[in-house]
Amino acid sequence: MTSDLERDRLDLAYRALALKDEARVGWVQHGVREPESVAGHAWGTAYLCLLFADAAGVDRDHAVAIAVVHDLAEARTGDFAARLDPTDRQVSEAEKAARERQAIEELLPDAATGLRRLWEAYEARSSPEALFVRDMNILDMCLQGVRYERERRYDPTVLVPSRGGHRHLDEFFEGAEGRLSGELAKRLFAIVRGWYSEARSAHAAARS
Repeated sequence: MTSDLERDRLDLAYRALALKDEARVGWVQHGVREPESVAGHAWGTAYLCLLFADAAGVDRDHAVAIAVVHDLAEARTGDFAARLDPTDRQVSEAEKAARERQAIEELLPDAATGLRRLWEAYEARSSPEALFVRDMNILDMCLQGVRYERERRYDPTVLVPSRGGHRHLDEFFEGAEGRLSGELAKRLFAIVRGWYSEARSAHAAARS
C-alpha cells in the first residue's frame, strides 16, 4: 500500500517538473537557438560537483544535493537572468529573493524541510559546499557558452537590445571570474575562458 509520505514525495517531484521546460532566460535573450532548460543547468552543475568536489576538499554528496535543488524555486518563478548592468535586470535582487523565497515555501512545505535547508544553505552561502556549488553553477554557465559558441547557435552580428552592446557571449564571461570564490574554480575558469576565446575567434572568422 502506498503511504502518504510516498505520495507527498511524488507530488514534490511533480511540482519540480516545470524546470525541464523552463528555458534559461540569458540564452534566450542572446538569441541562442534551442537553449538549455533550468533542469539541464542544474544537472550540469551537479555533474561538475561530482567531478571536482574531492579536489576542492568538500563533501561531494552534500554538494551534489545542493546543486540539484539550487534553482528549484524557478519551477514557480521562472528564470531570472543575471545581468552585468543592474538597470537591465528583469527585477531587483530584493524582489527576486522575495519571489524565490515564497516559491520555495510553496514547493517545499514543512514535510520537506531537509530539502529546504539545502536551498537555504545555497542562498546564504553558509557552508564550504554551498560556496563550491555557486562556483560550479558559474562554471557550468561558461561551459554552456563554449558549446553555443562552438556550435554557432546564435548570430553574433545581431545586437539585440538585451545583449547590452556585447557581441558574441562575452557578457557571460566578463562578470564570471570576479564571482568565483575558490582557487580550483578560478583555475578551471581560466581553461574554459581560453576555450571560449578560441571558439569566438573561429566563429567570427567564419562570418568574415
